[in-house]
Amino acid sequence: MTAGLLVVLAAAAVIAWIVGGPLLAARRRAALRAVGLSDAERAILSRRVPLYRCVPPGLRERLDGLIRVFLAEKEFIGCGGLEVTPAMKLTIATQACLLVLGRDEHVYDELRSVLVYPSQFVVPQTWHDEDGVVTEEESVLAGQAWDVSRIILSWEDVTAGGRGDEAYNVVVHEFAHYLDHETGVSLDVAGREDSGPAALLAREYEALCQAVERGEEPFLDPYAAEDEAEFFAVASEAFIETPREIAAAHPDIYAALASFYRLDPASWPVPRRGPGR
Repeated sequence: MTAGLLVVLAAAAVIAWIVGGPLLAARRRAALRAVGLSDAERAILSRRVPLYRCVPPGLRERLDGLIRVFLAEKEFIGCGGLEVTPAMKLTIATQACLLVLGRDEHVYDELRSVLVYPSQFVVPQTWHDEDGVVTEEESVLAGQAWDVSRIILSWEDVTAGGRGDEAYNVVVHEFAHYLDHETGVSLDVAGREDSGPAALLAREYEALCQAVERGEEPFLDPYAAEDEAEFFAVASEAFIETPREIAAAHPDIYAALASFYRLDPASWPVPRRGPGR
């Protein structure tokens, strides 16, 4: 076999892998979506994630398929002695998939693993100020979007949210950070002539910061004034957990997030408090 033929065969193999890989992945995902969830899994979600019951029937079928893909593709790792059960995986996957329910076919494509601690965890952090001074400290966190390949969650905080009675949901918060990393929607574009979701959110972020500086009590958690990324994540929590309230208090924020997520959760039925987890 000549060297030229080897080169041609190698190139053909690379092309086949590039073209065929996505096709095989799409077929595998289609098969998983077709399976959806079992009645037992839906019963678990009805108890643990009241928001699941609020998703309209047409969208719920799509949500079931996204959850199945997520569970098949992502690795769940228990940390600090925690054993991550199938029900825990299902609870986390459902809340994460709510955010991509109205978007395209990808399901957090770059994400590889979800690390779950029993409760809040400590991480070392290093800060560099404008003068170059380095400060090392430890932070206690309920969740962290480490990068687009790994997300860390406190199970205690997962169980504290997702109930639709207050704007707190650590899963939504961290997975909103993931989508922000991927799309850059929270980047400061306030100086740009743009009426898209990013520009609307940038203006609302500035208004929130000014309100906090004046000592006012904002609708969103004041932590949203930390920076643009935290504003986007906190607003996303409110969008999913208390959509009617944020639509009434901040219609521009709701409109921007509805455009980004391609969802209108304010039109869904009001969630009923579940019997427990």
